[in-house]
This record gives sequence, C-alpha cells and structure tokens, in this order.
Amino acid sequence: MKITFHGHAAVEIVHQGLHFWIDPFLTGNPAATVQAEDQKADVILLTHGHNDHVGDTIALAQKYNALVIAPYELALYLEGKGVAQTHGMGIGGAYDFPFGRVMYTNAIHGSSFVDPETNQMIYMGQPGGILLTLGDRTIYHAGDTSLFSDMKLIGIGQKIDLALLPIGGNFTMGPEEALLAAEWIRADQYIPIHYNTFPPIKQDGKKFVRDLQEKGLSGVVLEPQESMNL
Repeated sequence: MKITFHGHAAVEIVHQGLHFWIDPFLTGNPAATVQAEDQKADVILLTHGHNDHVGDTIALAQKYNALVIAPYELALYLEGKGVAQTHGMGIGGAYDFPFGRVMYTNAIHGSSFVDPETNQMIYMGQPGGILLTLGDRTIYHAGDTSLFSDMKLIGIGQKIDLALLPIGGNFTMGPEEALLAAEWIRADQYIPIHYNTFPPIKQDGKKFVRDLQEKGLSGVVLEPQESMNL
C-alpha cells in the first residue's frame, strides 16, 4: 500500500491497483505540484464540504466514474452536480464495500461549500473523520477537527496502523492538541497534515514529529508529493 501526501489534507492511497483519494484538493492548492487532470481515481472519500477539501472531486469522479463516499448532505449535493456514483454516510456509521470498510468518526469543525456557479454558501452536514480499512491495514484521517475527548475511543477495539492528524491551528487543533490526540488514539504511526498551506496555519511539522518521538510515538513528515509504504 502506497500513501502519498499532496499537501493540505489531500492524501492518495494506492492499494491492489485501486487509487483512493481523501480530500483531493489539488487545483488551487499552493502546496500541490501535480495536476488534477493527470491523476487517476477509483474511490474518493471526503471528510467535509469545505472547498479546500472537496477540491477536484467532481472533475475526477466524472472523468473516471469514481465512487464518491461523503457525509450524506455532501453526497446528495455532488449527485446533483453530475457525480454518478455517490454513497452518503453518517457519523458513527460504517459500511463494507468490495474494496474494504469505511467508518465515519466525529470531527468538530464546520462544513459548507461555496458553489462556484452561484457563489452561494451551502450547508453540507456534519464534518467527520474517516477510518479506512484496506486489507489488514487501517488508516485514520481525522479530517479538520479540534481536540475532543472521544478520540480516546477511536483506537479501542481496533488497531490503527496510520493516523493523519491536522496540526495547523486556527481552523483545527494545533500541534500541542494533536500530540495529546496521538496519545489517545494509539496508532502505530502518525503523519501531520493541514499545515503550511496558508499563512494562518503555518507550523513546524518536523518539530511535531520530534515531540511525538519524545513521547515514545512514531511519526513521519511527508513533504507534498512524497510517499511512504504501509
């Protein structure tokens, strides 16, 4: 399984020949160096409706007839915009797909989408984090969230191999809160995300990983377009 970070919260996962994307914000992402039209997508998972997370979902889904999994209200909106395959889910819900299992966790944030055609802001339901199980590996993408105490429950009853945590502050938890979240989640490894894309979320990802290591936890900084195997 190959994990590639594309800056902000955009993550690409290649597993058994399938291309998965979480929050594929490429066009307009100052940290991304690849072009959306050059990417392949089989499954797209969205944490919430903000434009810098929905990103290139519609274009990728229409080009490849990709399945889009999203919070229910966002899935309905995308269906209305011509996305042929959508699967809406709710917080706390899980579903077994042919490729693996998806569960939405809580996330404390907002969720709205500014429609580029009307410039209207549309409410997109509750934001979430995603637990994605592919084969014998489980990845937790926390989405945009503050620290919340129920993170202690996310790692109970299942092994999380990799957790992607926002550390940018301002819109999400910062590095200090993310460190506490990491202690609660008990994943084997952590990657910081949602930082340094824009000035208000400037942080030091390498310091965050060093602080993880001081707590006996394992972390890695992936620069945009850098990959790792899981």
